[in-house]
Amino acid sequence: MNLLVVLAHPDDEVPAAGALLAQRARGDRVVLVWLTRGGMTEAFGDVPPEEVVRRRDEQGRRAGEILDVETRFLDFADTAVQATPEAAARVARIVAEVRPDGVLTLGDAWRRGLRHPDHQAAGKIARDAITLARLRKVVAPRDPHREPVPVFTYRGAHSVLPAVAIDVEPYLETIFELGRFYQDSIGFGDPAWIERRLRHVGARWGMTYAEEYDAWETRPGPVEALLPAEPQDPELSPESRPGPVG
Repeated sequence: MNLLVVLAHPDDEVPAAGALLAQRARGDRVVLVWLTRGGMTEAFGDVPPEEVVRRRDEQGRRAGEILDVETRFLDFADTAVQATPEAAARVARIVAEVRPDGVLTLGDAWRRGLRHPDHQAAGKIARDAITLARLRKVVAPRDPHREPVPVFTYRGAHSVLPAVAIDVEPYLETIFELGRFYQDSIGFGDPAWIERRLRHVGARWGMTYAEEYDAWETRPGPVEALLPAEPQDPELSPESRPGPVG
């Protein structure tokens, strides 16, 4: 199975490291796409923009190695990501190429951090791209991708959407390795903070360490990995069946 992960900045994947590792543990393909290089960061001090790009590229490469996933950068501008039809079409072409069985992205959130405007825009772009990838005229010369693509998003504190939870205890060592890597390079990813967060979520699910995600179209509850995903009510949505739309 293929999981496509669409995020705004390198380091956005830290809270989802367990989900990516759980998917890879199944032997599945995981493609992690960052819309920006996070060029507005001040973590590197007063260095030229091209040096920021070089360092962010290296961070993305190393993060991909730690998680054992494929990584890509797009060239959207940091702090200026807009959920336009053109942006969704660009990501739709990636959807048509990767042909994912599910997408993990950012959702709507009220609290700072997840509320970052790039995060809000990235989530909408990814969700819109799933629909646009069904349209041949959008993704040509690639074939459209018309299979169901369930959406999972980072769960905000006030979310009322159904949720799935993954026991990430088997992946703690690698999760902390990713956190230490980013903490050393940009000051974000303190393993102590990660552990507190995972324990807090786990306590809600009767697990020691867990990650949880909004399940937009699939059955809620504990899962070993996001994919394969069981539909909630497959007959209620015309997009649950392959075929042209629009």
